[in-house]
Amino acid sequence: MGLGDAHAPGSTPLDPNEIDGLLPPHIRTQEELNEWEQANIGRALTWLASARRPDVLTEGFVRELHRRMFDSTWRWAGRFRSTERNIGVAPEQIGPQLRNLLDDTRYWLQHGTYALDEATARFHHRLVAIHCFANGNGRHARLITDVLLADQGAAPFSWGRGDLVQATDARDRYLAALRAADGGDLGALLAFVRS
Repeated sequence: MGLGDAHAPGSTPLDPNEIDGLLPPHIRTQEELNEWEQANIGRALTWLASARRPDVLTEGFVRELHRRMFDSTWRWAGRFRSTERNIGVAPEQIGPQLRNLLDDTRYWLQHGTYALDEATARFHHRLVAIHCFANGNGRHARLITDVLLADQGAAPFSWGRGDLVQATDARDRYLAALRAADGGDLGALLAFVRS
């Protein structure tokens, strides 16, 4: 199956201009793209392990992490999307909504508004809902949430211990939990992230 032909349920299709931003010219299928992106993410994990990180709760870090995760895959890695999506806020609202989320999360953590797992699950949910980038939002939101947990001295989430990129039962449960959180019920997401 070629790029742009089909997508896993719950994924956001790329528009032709975004597909034109693909850097490796040899990639022709979704499977090849998934493998290439995973290798790119592996290099980002190495960077995270060796780098002295700035404050996670900044727009700069949000963008830099995405750039590091996808910089050898997409020309637009680390740049906010400029097109409308079937999920997410309008492109012109990405910056303001992200700043609100970062400020809210900092407040929750400083004042103990929620238990750590709930605060970081709320952070994750809202980051996915904003949908900052053209691609990789779920993977980026999961990784930055785990970085935030580590910075707070906690273990990363297990994220259902399944493949959340391919169409799997774990992905179905994850998407259902996000939809429930969209409706104000965070219970399924809190259960999923530590399952």
